[in-house]
Amino acid sequence: MNSSFATNIPQKFLTKTIVKGASLLTLSLLAIYPANAETSVSLPGVAASGNNLHAQGSTPSKSQVTNVNQLSDVQPTDWVFQALQSLVERYGCIAGYPNGTFRGSRAMTRYEFAAGLNACLNRINELIAQATTDLVSKEDLATLQRLEQEFTPELATLRGRVDALEAHTAQLQANQFSTTTKLTGQAIISVNAGGFSGDRIVDATGQNVLANSDPNPTVLYRVSLDFDTSFRGDDLLKIRLDAGSGVDLNNRSDGTIDNAAGLLEPFFGSPIDYSSEPPTNNDITIGRVFYSFKPTSDLTVSIGPDIRATDYADYNSYANLSFLDFSTQAFVNNLLIFPVDGPATGAAIHWKPGNGAFSVRALYAAADANNPGDNGLLIGSASFTGLLYPDLRNSNIVSNRGLFGDTYQGTVEVEYAPSRSFTLRLQYSGGEVIDNRFDALGVNVELALGQKFGIFGRYGYGSYNDTAFGDINPNYWMAGIGMRDLFTQGALAGIAVGQPFIASEIGNSTQTNFEVFYNYPFTRNIQVTPTIQVINNAGNQESNGTIVTGTLRTVFSF
Repeated sequence: MNSSFATNIPQKFLTKTIVKGASLLTLSLLAIYPANAETSVSLPGVAASGNNLHAQGSTPSKSQVTNVNQLSDVQPTDWVFQALQSLVERYGCIAGYPNGTFRGSRAMTRYEFAAGLNACLNRINELIAQATTDLVSKEDLATLQRLEQEFTPELATLRGRVDALEAHTAQLQANQFSTTTKLTGQAIISVNAGGFSGDRIVDATGQNVLANSDPNPTVLYRVSLDFDTSFRGDDLLKIRLDAGSGVDLNNRSDGTIDNAAGLLEPFFGSPIDYSSEPPTNNDITIGRVFYSFKPTSDLTVSIGPDIRATDYADYNSYANLSFLDFSTQAFVNNLLIFPVDGPATGAAIHWKPGNGAFSVRALYAAADANNPGDNGLLIGSASFTGLLYPDLRNSNIVSNRGLFGDTYQGTVEVEYAPSRSFTLRLQYSGGEVIDNRFDALGVNVELALGQKFGIFGRYGYGSYNDTAFGDINPNYWMAGIGMRDLFTQGALAGIAVGQPFIASEIGNSTQTNFEVFYNYPFTRNIQVTPTIQVINNAGNQESNGTIVTGTLRTVFSF
């Protein structure tokens, strides 16, 4: 303890001014023995002036308290209680955090102490101006002046930061899009080309010729704008605008055939996923409309008139986002558990009891739920369902529509993730496709072997009734390897192989897909990914030669 400094402070000053007794002694000791730790905590005392500053980064702001009992972590038995009580209740120059804590055990930087000293000095000046001339002696003022001089650089820096923050805040307020809504966007532009060996490619029925020559190279794109609105801080209203390349086919826009793989094998998950998702042909459409909220801290509920079932289940850290990792539809999701993978209406929940290792997800998705009639173009079913149920290709198919129509799915997923290194997901989906029953089971697993290497895989087993091939029980599997930070930080590479639709009733062989990609981040907002895709026995037809395609994907995020 610096006893010589403490004894030089007159008793009169200790008893008649703001920094009397233990309060001034505490501040004085802090001035002489500042903490060495440069902790990232908010500046004490500044909140009272209406400013939210940050000493060494972005941190929660403090707010002025008027009673020491408002500080939940300060107890009457604490040795510092009386000093804080004096500073808070009598002089008003101590602030607490928004959650009602003082955090007195944390280290303090010189900047933080300077802010607190500044608040108390301002209060002293007020008392001096209001009191008689003999309230403070020359010795008292000299002590205060020494403290103020000691922290002159810190106080000057704080004033500069306040001025800069006020100017920046004014600029943001003048140019802000909305006080509650955040606008984000993404543009994907890809160059795609491919070809095949042999004379021709036939479809999965073996009857229709899809190509007699290699397809022409194409440029495809997808643009999304998200309007994310929060009213309470823990809720989300999302509205997405989508536009993408595509081809008009049979009076409907088809995004699966603007790329070589989708043209040559359209049914079993070979098309590029991000091209297939917006079923548009250069038109701007609504891509998502839903509202999510949290009734409890471990439960999230989502409901909306325009959702995608694949947004709520079958996650995977290495194979799930086609703008980031694999592009092949069959590697992004388990085909069999998502016969309704397009625009749908429904609801979903995500429950993580006690925020522990287990999670439960459930969803209901109905295609064409806004149609009260029984006919019209049915949008929302997966590509393979058009092969199983050819009536889906009819632009005026007759079936019950609406929220509980004949084409819907319900999905339940249980996830076990005891650590960041291992995750196991068990899945069930059931429902109808134009009044034909389906049930499917799925397994999704991923295992991280260190921080930069992981393996993953999916398996599916389904039962689809009354298809064009009878009652069938297709199987699905895929497996792969993922590598992070390969050659540069933030990069992602992967290789995967799979058989998306194993069914002896369809074709005379089994289709096998391969894909390898390398995602190179030029910046946080620009990523370039070359991808090579290989398809053997496309459409489960042995006569089809090997298909090889290449894509150069560029993603702009803003």
